[in-house]
Amino acid sequence: MDNSRLASAVEEAIPPAAAWKDFLSLIKIGIVNSNLITTFTGLWVAIMMTEKHFFQSLDTVFLTLLGTSLIIAGSCALNNYIDRDIDPIMERTKERPTVTGRISGGKVLAIGFSFIAAGLLMVFMTNAIAGLIGIIGVFSYVVLYSMWSKRRYVSNTVIGSISGAVPPLIGWAAVDPSLPAMAWMLFLIMFAWQPPHFYALAMRRVEEYRAANIPMLPVVKGFAATKRSIVMWVALLLPLPFFMFSLGTPFVVFATILNVGWLILGIAGYKMKNDIKWATTMFVYSLNYLTILFTAMVIFTVI
Repeated sequence: MDNSRLASAVEEAIPPAAAWKDFLSLIKIGIVNSNLITTFTGLWVAIMMTEKHFFQSLDTVFLTLLGTSLIIAGSCALNNYIDRDIDPIMERTKERPTVTGRISGGKVLAIGFSFIAAGLLMVFMTNAIAGLIGIIGVFSYVVLYSMWSKRRYVSNTVIGSISGAVPPLIGWAAVDPSLPAMAWMLFLIMFAWQPPHFYALAMRRVEEYRAANIPMLPVVKGFAATKRSIVMWVALLLPLPFFMFSLGTPFVVFATILNVGWLILGIAGYKMKNDIKWATTMFVYSLNYLTILFTAMVIFTVI
């Protein structure tokens, strides 16, 4: 039996529940959901700052959130297609449907490109600036990160941070294409958040990245240099809330406390003997930090 027939047979044998699980894995639903939070925050804060009415902007809200979700899902599907040769080596990716063959390469490409096209169309329906930012996001993730830098340069994480910082900018631009300084603060927060988040993950998975020959920072420079870099990136977050006084002094104080807490945790890593335990703590903090901070932005515009 040739490969195409074998793949077809595998796909036909998958029960609906498993097929749905594979689909969610293909589009990296966790990444889609987390970026949906930041997109909504950018959109919500822009509505509040421009004194527009949320319920009168539901068409923009719908097009932006669904369009951005499709763009991210499609880009993640293409990333899985590109990485299907190295994913079998890594424990956390070896069960992806692009590795097991439960979804064929042709279907992955069809899903990826069709989702991106539909998503960009929706975002362009809000305005051209939001659509152009969406294109930049796709290009930076699929081309600059997945195809170019990921396997070549230790700076791959920083380059990949461009795409991860784009969603709140899309959300803001859909409402206010002038993109004032506040919109760029959301972008910068997301940009600076990603290196410490992914470096902590890379420390935990360093042997897998080494086996896959991916030049992540802890693979190339070691744990000590990675810890210094993590602390540096967290420190870069410290001044950003002070450019966001339009959200109110209570928010600035709250965000600063979150930043200082993360920095203290990072500095404590220099005294901890168990680097992996420290990296896990930093990784968990980063996940909670993102959700809490962006939720707080929404709350502080209401109270």
